[in-house]
Amino acid sequence: MPCLNISTNVNLDGVDTSAILSEATSSVAKLIGKPEAYVMVVLKGSVPMAFGGTEQPAAYGELVSIGGLNPDINKKLSAAIAAILETKLSVPKNRFFLKFYDTKGAFFGWNGTTF
Repeated sequence: MPCLNISTNVNLDGVDTSAILSEATSSVAKLIGKPEAYVMVVLKGSVPMAFGGTEQPAAYGELVSIGGLNPDINKKLSAAIAAILETKLSVPKNRFFLKFYDTKGAFFGWNGTTF
């Protein structure tokens, strides 16, 4: 169950967040090789955030997955999510960090139990 959690200082009022969630879900599922039905994407806007001493548009994300991550896949995921944020929210690619966590099923709860 991959979970992508993105926080940005961009105000999401009037933004088509459904398109962002859909594109991010599709990209994560395709690149990690998991069904879209298991991918969760969380998008939080208007988060107080400074990057490099300025409050210009920026974002931070964390992606947790049970397997499917490696240096090559992580690079592709970083590029795909950065492109979505740049296109949809005008967050420059160089103002976005994405942290990856490859975890074990026992450390991921779902459906009242763990994987």
